[in-house]
Amino acid sequence: MPLAQLISATDLHARLQEPGLVVLDCRFALDDPGYGARSYAEGHLPGARFADLEHDLSGPKIKGLTGRHPLPDAAALVDRLRAWGIDNDSTIVLYDDGPGAFAARAWWLLAWLGKRDGVWLLDGGLKAWKEAGLALTTDMPAQRAGSFSGQPDHSLLLSATQLQQRLGASDLTLLDARALPRFRGEVEPLDPVAGHIPGAQCAVFTDNLGADGRFLPAEQLRVRFDALRGTRPMESLVAYCGSGVTACHNLFAMSLAGYPLAPLYAGSWSEWITDPARPVATGD
Repeated sequence: MPLAQLISATDLHARLQEPGLVVLDCRFALDDPGYGARSYAEGHLPGARFADLEHDLSGPKIKGLTGRHPLPDAAALVDRLRAWGIDNDSTIVLYDDGPGAFAARAWWLLAWLGKRDGVWLLDGGLKAWKEAGLALTTDMPAQRAGSFSGQPDHSLLLSATQLQQRLGASDLTLLDARALPRFRGEVEPLDPVAGHIPGAQCAVFTDNLGADGRFLPAEQLRVRFDALRGTRPMESLVAYCGSGVTACHNLFAMSLAGYPLAPLYAGSWSEWITDPARPVATGD
């Protein structure tokens, strides 16, 4: 079964009563951390649990050391997954109401812990659900303790030190998922230093989607990432972004295109700039 899988709103609706199905609502707003929880309370997909980016899908920030969304402690995340009723063989559907970056972060975390089958993203997210004329609910799902067990796969991660040692290598493909003005250093709305990691290429994560907010076909995604990679080996590709969230969208899209799962620099730009000795580039 492919690592990255999409499900349509109508197909998900038809499967809502399926035993072993767990739906996670991953809505969040970087400029309003309480937005996701409020939105979930106002209406969510039937049976969905709420997964908060900062409280559930990230660990605590340490000023001057970590980025804005460090990875959660693996054991704590396993406990949270169990609290949501997840078992090792559960079918999991993830959604948010934007381009899918927060849902993709949850997808990556599950893959990191070894859950690599039966995990789906709702293509088009909440917008697609509403466009299909499907109802939301304010009912809370029944609590059920799951039995999920997982261990982090360290091969999916690259530290700042490891990345810095590889800068300048001819085989490195370093993809930055942020918008082009942030990549160039023309604006920086979230972090105290503008620019990008030297040698990176701008690979805006929203370019993985069509005008309808759904993922492009696998063939088009492969053309996109083939052009970015060139002749360099896939094994030397690394993804990053501002805080390790939108880069997961690129990793999901690459998996849809048939690529193996590449490493993530999870600390990303917001961690990189905590050490003034690390180099910074601006422009293209």
